Amino acid sequence: MIEQMKNQQTTGNINEKANLIWSIADIIGQGLYKPHEYGKVILPMTVIKRFNDTLLPTKQAVLDKYEEVKNFEVKDGFLESAAGYSFYNISPFTFENLVADSEHIEANFRTFLAGFSDNVQDVLENFEFEKEITKLANNGMLFLIIQEFNKKSAYMGADVISSADMGYIFEELVRRFSESYNEQAGAHFTSRDIIYLMTDLLISEEKDTLIEEGVVKTVYDQTMGTSQMLGCMEERLELLDEEAEITTFGQELNPETFAIAKADMIIKGGRADNMRQGNTLSDDKFKNYTFDYCISNPPFGIDWKVEKNAVEAEAKLGDNGRFGVGLPKISDGQQLFDLNGLSKIKDTGRMAIVHNASPLFSGDAGSGSSEIRRYIIENDWLEAIVQLSTDAFYNTGITTYIWIMSKNKPAHREGKVQLIDASKMYEKRKKSIGNKRNDITEECRDMIVKAYGEFQNKVYTLDDKTCESKIFDNVEFGYNKIVIESPLLDEDGNVVKKKNKPAVDTSKRDTENVPITEDIDSYFNREVLPYNPDAWIDKSKTKVGYEIPFTRYFYKYVAPEKADDIAARISNIEAKLMASLKSLFGEDGEANE
Repeated sequence: MIEQMKNQQTTGNINEKANLIWSIADIIGQGLYKPHEYGKVILPMTVIKRFNDTLLPTKQAVLDKYEEVKNFEVKDGFLESAAGYSFYNISPFTFENLVADSEHIEANFRTFLAGFSDNVQDVLENFEFEKEITKLANNGMLFLIIQEFNKKSAYMGADVISSADMGYIFEELVRRFSESYNEQAGAHFTSRDIIYLMTDLLISEEKDTLIEEGVVKTVYDQTMGTSQMLGCMEERLELLDEEAEITTFGQELNPETFAIAKADMIIKGGRADNMRQGNTLSDDKFKNYTFDYCISNPPFGIDWKVEKNAVEAEAKLGDNGRFGVGLPKISDGQQLFDLNGLSKIKDTGRMAIVHNASPLFSGDAGSGSSEIRRYIIENDWLEAIVQLSTDAFYNTGITTYIWIMSKNKPAHREGKVQLIDASKMYEKRKKSIGNKRNDITEECRDMIVKAYGEFQNKVYTLDDKTCESKIFDNVEFGYNKIVIESPLLDEDGNVVKKKNKPAVDTSKRDTENVPITEDIDSYFNREVLPYNPDAWIDKSKTKVGYEIPFTRYFYKYVAPEKADDIAARISNIEAKLMASLKSLFGEDGEANE
């Protein structure tokens, strides 16, 4: 009930504020900016207005305190105390008195921005907003935009809009601007229904312990975006323990979404320095850190050419780096985030990460992709993979999977992997948002988490929706790829020999994937020799591979329709068609009036 009330409140705030803010974009869209450029103005202005409104109640107290301490060498602590937050603004301006002086709007606005504390200055620098201010002022639009943001309906103080609600609003704005960019399918945002499923799966196995012993946890998101996953994880843990001590850490490549994440953390009073900007793969901002949880949705289907030199150099470090296990194909770097995440969780740590289908099976035996799967499975870190429905994300309609990994599996999961087909466990949306047509409702989520928690071979049903769980031994996913050679024959059909050994006919070279649970020679004697008596295995070329053929495990055979039934159905359709034609044209073939 509490969650439903929160959802209702959030939905109202999102729709009202996001639509209002989006409408302001129409002002700058009158020839000055193209749709995909609106975010350059609207996102920083929204953050600035959020800061402004949050500080309004203590504005005068800060100005008074500044007069007292302005000559002190260290004054941040005094001003933060007066503001009631870990940031402040010492300028005499607010949005309200800025619009009272339209003639000096640019100078006054710049003074207003310069009055913010250093941590806010860092946020604004990442937006690179300076040049946009000049552009807006020179075209007579700066005053109009500030005036629109100053409307009573545009109030965004923390006393009215919670951090969670503001996160939704930022998320919705970023999503809309992202659609204007027509970004690649892999550069998508994770909706809250999926995030809550990930968080609930992460804490499911240890919920009782967390409640009993109290929550003191660290959470890391290696591709944090606007930090909504971190916020949701914090929320979930605090529901278990009101006095929970949660410390969040995140790294983000995009400077604008990083700025939003840091702004949110500043207003919440958290450790804003734990939000760091940079490329996770080539510029790790958390070297030698480990965390209790890692939760993330890295880009998939995106190449790692930019990071290639740094990643390959670190791979050469072997166990002293993050990528010594192997490297995936250059066109898709998502498995690199598996390796980074695993290097960042404690020996008792857990990770939830979103992927497309590629990490399940891409790459042949011995390839980097296969070796990464082997590394995860042979270390017994893979707990479960949950298949979601198509059309679950805003910017892509493809099938996605949540991988749950743990460095310390509970005893009943040791040596096992759980696969859950939850592709039918969703509700259709009344109105799609971009590509998102399906929602994982609270009831659907609970059913998926139940399937995960019970850890059985079982089909779960909710109304007309099903969710199926299957348990496999780790070794089920491994295989030996063997190379089968055949002798080269001369014109008379005799075996050609070199150094008293049969020469190889490379045109007849073949390979077989032998389940790792099966003896290679027994397989060869049974499956190959009866059809090729002269063949042999070149055991120097045998490679171990791992793949997870998820779709095959859940394939349901559907018997084809009987020929008589098809014929009857066709005859019925023909009869209806002829009746329609006679009704339209009449018996004599002339059209009826």
